[in-house]
Amino acid sequence: MSDSFQHNETVLESTSIFSGRIINVRVDRVALPNGYISTREIVEHSEAVAIVPLDENGDVLLVRQYRLACEDALLEIPAGGMDADDKEPLAAAQREMQEEIGYKAERMEYLSGFYVAPGYCNEYIHLFLATGLTPSRLDADLDEAVEVVQMPLIEALGLISTGDIHDAKSIIGLLMVARMKSS
Repeated sequence: MSDSFQHNETVLESTSIFSGRIINVRVDRVALPNGYISTREIVEHSEAVAIVPLDENGDVLLVRQYRLACEDALLEIPAGGMDADDKEPLAAAQREMQEEIGYKAERMEYLSGFYVAPGYCNEYIHLFLATGLTPSRLDADLDEAVEVVQMPLIEALGLISTGDIHDAKSIIGLLMVARMKSS
């Protein structure tokens, strides 16, 4: 990206619309560089982590959970928000793996980070590859019901192609790990 790109928007007014446990919503009135005044609806969300847990056999451990917003049970890589206690994404990633799939990783490799939907949301996900898995269960969140699904990485990639895995963080994570393994 060019450093000369100067199309910043100036926030003239910001109004909080909703404040919840997981998200906040605000409406900003902004001035564009061309002088036009517009509005932006912004969903505020804390940073999150997502993990591709890969065992010694090359199997990936996924979770299936019902997502009301999608009205479907999705097959996903383990993920979750960073709590106020989490100072670093790595600690959050280890905790989420223990809560969701009952494993801890000997090695966690940072793969990438990305915004989920930057047109209206500031959620940023830190993506990890977890290997050297050992059983280590933490109590799951009471508001989550997840089923652990283990399968070869190649099978998970096939589920992306058929549309059976259609969650963006899972697609990104699985494809990145597959690319790493093939090079």
